[in-house]
Amino acid sequence: MKKLKLIISLFFLVMLAGTVKAQSTSTELVKDWERAKAYTKEYLDVMPEASYSLKPTPQMRSFAEQMLHLADANYSFSSAATGEKSPVGTVGLEKGTDKTKATVTKDVLASYDFVIEGIKKLSPAQIKEQIKLFGRFELTKEQALGKAFEHQTHHRGQATVYIRLAGATPPQEKLF
Repeated sequence: MKKLKLIISLFFLVMLAGTVKAQSTSTELVKDWERAKAYTKEYLDVMPEASYSLKPTPQMRSFAEQMLHLADANYSFSSAATGEKSPVGTVGLEKGTDKTKATVTKDVLASYDFVIEGIKKLSPAQIKEQIKLFGRFELTKEQALGKAFEHQTHHRGQATVYIRLAGATPPQEKLF
């Protein structure tokens, strides 16, 4: 009888530990996305308004388009991962005509809010669910959100060059 109680107790401890880990995973994801939002806002703020149309080469996106592409992907990836309907649909912010500093900043920061609110709605079990991202890639919702995070980091990093070309100084790195 003691062995059975011990086994049952261990089982519940393992289950509880898994739930706590999943909850801390969601909490950590939210913290990371909030940090990324603040960091991206610093990028948007430091870029001179006149340089939002800057293209390092004719083939490249402008700074505004780069940041709006980042926002489009935030909506797309997180919509797929969370099941929340994207408020920008499939048209895409990058293709819009208003690329002023104020509008780009508003749109980009709203995309981070969409991701963060979507993560907050996921239960510990849901964040571990498998999905098919973009109809091709089998991964968990947590992994899909990780890919979204990787994507926004990549494009924000590219924006560093634009800021330097505009004669401004990029913000200090925010790892924590």
